[in-house]
Amino acid sequence: MPIVPAYPCPEACQPATSAIAPTPDFAEGQWFALVVKPRFDKAVGRTLEAKGYPTLVPTYRKYHTYGPRSKVTELPLFPGYVCCRFDIQSSLPVLSTPGVIRVVGTRSVPAPLSEIEINSLQTAMRAHVSVQPFPFVNAGQRVRITSGVLSGIEGIVLGPKPKLRLIVSISLLQRSVLLEIDRDQVSPEGSFDMAPCL
Repeated sequence: MPIVPAYPCPEACQPATSAIAPTPDFAEGQWFALVVKPRFDKAVGRTLEAKGYPTLVPTYRKYHTYGPRSKVTELPLFPGYVCCRFDIQSSLPVLSTPGVIRVVGTRSVPAPLSEIEINSLQTAMRAHVSVQPFPFVNAGQRVRITSGVLSGIEGIVLGPKPKLRLIVSISLLQRSVLLEIDRDQVSPEGSFDMAPCL
């Protein structure tokens, strides 16, 4: 009876083991805005979330009236943009996502979004308050009312009672969101000079 030497199986005989892809580490990551193809907002957001990246694709409801009928559609607040948290030094999995064009930045250098602004927007989305797109305005900027019975009046609009209209902005994108909330839900954040309202 032949004796088979008990040599260890060569490497070629060993069962193949699949490499485990590293899980994205967001501890050092920052929020960035991605420019995406038209109408790819939601698809890109879903794909990035499936890869494990935190994303933010805020939407709002728009009501359309067709005679006696009405229809509600959900539209992106920032069309053409998806907010995503990742490490810019390991951005290839993000940039290779179908529909992603580039990272928003200044002079071709990616620029992170404000954590405070992102947190404010996320809080508003989770609270399901009434939101709608609003032209970007800087803090303390005077605005002009362009429609309705108050058309032409300039001032800093605080909103009618009992609701307060609050503007949340993403400065880098030059985009703002108008929230409608109860007055007793806010408190002063520091002191600032404000021109008298008309």
